[in-house]
Amino acid sequence: MYDVLIIGAGPAGASAGLITAKAGKKTLILDNDKSVTKRAWVENHYGVAEISGPDLLETGKNQAKKFGAEIIQEDAAELQSNENGFTVKTENGEYSAKHVILATGFSVDLGEKAGVQTKDGTEPRVKTIFDVDQAGKTNINGIWAAGTCAGVSVHTIITAGDGAKVAFNIVSELNGERYVDHDVLK
Repeated sequence: MYDVLIIGAGPAGASAGLITAKAGKKTLILDNDKSVTKRAWVENHYGVAEISGPDLLETGKNQAKKFGAEIIQEDAAELQSNENGFTVKTENGEYSAKHVILATGFSVDLGEKAGVQTKDGTEPRVKTIFDVDQAGKTNINGIWAAGTCAGVSVHTIITAGDGAKVAFNIVSELNGERYVDHDVLK
């Protein structure tokens, strides 16, 4: 049983996984390796002079792993509620978690099948997004959405920030108090 299961390892998903794992939450990220960022060249990301999309993705996943997130390359096929939270089925097995973050980029099919409400997208080329509140919560308690599928801009710096925001909100909920993580120079 994981505390947090993240579907998608693009900027939103890996960023969320970095935060939840660093906070000590048992974290699993399912990566189908279909992130649109794989085709990107990035020169508009604060703090980074320039980086290829594949290198950005690899760096983000390695950061999440550094803090203990597990990353499995599998495609999530089904999302269901269970007595303790949720079960995500893949072609190779199933995984259970208290909370799920949908960080599925342009795709909302998996969430829709599970009953997550959607609405029209606002970004060019993004037809449908999950209907989330300001914290990233969907209409199903325990299912959250972050990044492009949650209606934020497709820019990597924004989706990564949104993934982090949602992760901080989940950790806060799990801890029962506002969670803050500030590293300080020594």
